[in-house]
Amino acid sequence: MKAPDQVRREFVKAWLAKADEDMLAAGALLDAAMPSYDPVGFHAQQAAEKALKALLVRHQVRFGKTHDMRGLLGVAERVAPGIGQQLAGVEVLTPYAVDARYPGEDPPLGRKDASARLDVARRAAAHVRTLLQAYLEGERLGD
Repeated sequence: MKAPDQVRREFVKAWLAKADEDMLAAGALLDAAMPSYDPVGFHAQQAAEKALKALLVRHQVRFGKTHDMRGLLGVAERVAPGIGQQLAGVEVLTPYAVDARYPGEDPPLGRKDASARLDVARRAAAHVRTLLQAYLEGERLGD
């Protein structure tokens, strides 16, 4: 039987793996011969969301089923003070979780904006990985 910390560490890694999958999907869509930019926004949002949720799982913080990046950053501030400032601008991804996937009033995402959204997600995921690095390498950080 696995120790609870080992199970949690594996779950954190699984969240990060899902974030990586979304970043790969966004990158592939951005670079496709016939690109589709709106889904890039969706996958960028999902990548950043899953990375933040990995951080919250590591610290055993409940977050519910939410796509609100500002709300997730607020919760993450409790375990990673300053993360909101470090990831300023990540809330721009929130509309891409649901609203941007359906026809509506928002104009389609162009290549430049889609690329910028993916950059925001990459920055968020990289920052979270930095915060989780020692934990993922197996060190116990005040559990």
